[in-house]
Amino acid sequence: MSSSATSLSVPDLASIQALAHNDMAAVDALIRRRLASDVVLINQVAEYIVGAGGKRLRPMLLLLAAGALNHRGPDAHQLAAVVEFIHTATLLHDDVVDESDLRRGRKTANAVWGNAASVLVGDFLYSRSFQLMVELDRLEVMKILADTTNAIAEGEVLQLLHVRNPDTDEAAYLRVIERKTAVLFAAATRLGAVLAGADARVQQRLHDYGMALGYAFQIADDVLDYASDAQTLGKNLGDDLAEGKATLPLIHAIAHSDDATRARLRAAVEHGDTDAMPEVLAAIRATGGLDYSRKRAEDYADAADAALEGLEDNDYTAALRGLARYAVSRDH
Repeated sequence: MSSSATSLSVPDLASIQALAHNDMAAVDALIRRRLASDVVLINQVAEYIVGAGGKRLRPMLLLLAAGALNHRGPDAHQLAAVVEFIHTATLLHDDVVDESDLRRGRKTANAVWGNAASVLVGDFLYSRSFQLMVELDRLEVMKILADTTNAIAEGEVLQLLHVRNPDTDEAAYLRVIERKTAVLFAAATRLGAVLAGADARVQQRLHDYGMALGYAFQIADDVLDYASDAQTLGKNLGDDLAEGKATLPLIHAIAHSDDATRARLRAAVEHGDTDAMPEVLAAIRATGGLDYSRKRAEDYADAADAALEGLEDNDYTAALRGLARYAVSRDH
């Protein structure tokens, strides 16, 4: 990936996390305070999924975007918690829809408590996020997040329409990513700019950065489903195929294989046939599906980097550049 001219070196993930550590600790404390409910099952399920950790990338993006514009403080912590609640709610719903039993190397909430509890606790997290948002009493903030959660819901339904659909092409695949992943990244970074009182031009730049980063991150994630291993990945390898999801490496292979291979790949998607995984992997390799997909992810990472041109050259801006690089270089 190309790196834009900057006097600061591009930091790695550990350095970025260290930069955001104190703010993220405040966000985590707020998350745990505001998770509390007098309904015991809500506490159990919510703590289970929030306590699973993960990189907390979305709330961190909001804090870094605000920091790049020299804004830090309790309002950023609260909005970062809102973003994490929304993301966590989508994970709970996602795992039910996908019938997933493994996430981040351990059982999903629906595998432990069942689908009904997972859906309902997801609803609780959505509504709690809106309570937190309303407390800030900023109409612009509420509009961005209302539009974002609506787009995410559209993305869920759009993805459902493409399950076991071998005719899913790259454009349709990218439309799903836009709504399911990229819009929340873009909301996080735009909201950081809004809190900092940035003008419309800077807000748009940070929105564009988040959007491009979201595409890069998800495409790279989909590459890992065919190029990693279960222990590193923290979920079952081939899960996308099992769920009948045609992601970019497979979409590319279907488009560029001979007729006989294409027919077998289409059948694998239609039936969620993981027994066909060796043949699918062979076709992806033969057509350069992984390299093509990595290049698409890197193009989006470059676009994210380019969107930051003109921002003040500080540690937080460098951290945003570092996340664009990390998105396409990680192994899980």
